[in-house]
Order: sequence, then structure tokens, then C-alpha cells
Amino acid sequence: MIRRFLHLYWRFSRGMTLGVRGAVLNADGKVFLVRHSYAPGWHFPGGGVEPGESLVEALARELMEEGNLRIHGAPPLHGVFHNAGASRRDHVAVFVVREFEWPAPPRPSWEIPQAGFFPLNKLPDGTSEGTRRRLEEILYGAPISASW
Repeated sequence: MIRRFLHLYWRFSRGMTLGVRGAVLNADGKVFLVRHSYAPGWHFPGGGVEPGESLVEALARELMEEGNLRIHGAPPLHGVFHNAGASRRDHVAVFVVREFEWPAPPRPSWEIPQAGFFPLNKLPDGTSEGTRRRLEEILYGAPISASW
């Protein structure tokens, strides 16, 4: 009984949230971005890791749900970032996805009203600062930050 109480205390006092995002880059020098209905700006597609799901499984699920993108294999992990803007408990694992299929653009939904590939030198207005920083790190060797 005391162990269960201590476990619950630890879970709620020390717990964290974990999400995944994919920096999906195609051979034409474009990046796939989404605009959520509930958050301002343009972002890499992604979302929360569900219980029992690996990071790569969560990434594959989120890319399919948000972008109709099917990844091939396990893409390399770019890094894990503390996303204090969302919550002091939030962390995001970013993967670089270069091998994928995109049979058709996704249909707009209540969650993702807009999505698509954008030239790296012409990102849409409102692209989030975190997304821009990750692209600078991935593409141009900028120092990797621990923060989103």
C-alpha cells in the first residue's frame, strides 16, 4: 500500500509528457509543415507518445494521421528538447525523415486545416521559432539547443 502511494506521488510530482515530431524533408528541398486548429503557426507534424508505444511507432502514427506520410524504416533521432512553452513537463523528440511515401496530400480536418511541403527558403509566415531552430540545426549545423 505504501509503495502504491509513493508511486502515485512520484508519478504526479515528477511525471513528464513526451511527444514526437518529424522534420520531413523531400528531395526537392522542401519541408512538410502543418497548421493546427488549436495552436498558432506552422510546425513539424507530430504529437504525443501513447502508453505502450515506442517513439518511432508514435512518429509513424502521427505522420500518417497529420500528413498521410508513410515512413520507411526508423529515421534518425535529431534530439530531445524541453518544450517549456507548452509545459515545464513537456519534452519533444525530433526525428529527421527523408525516406517516406506521400501518396496524396492529406484532407483538411478539424485538427489540421492546412498541411503541405514548403521550400526551405520560403517557409510560411508564422512558422514557429522552434521549427526554424531545428531546421537550422539539421540543415546548417547550428548548435543544438536543449530547449524547444
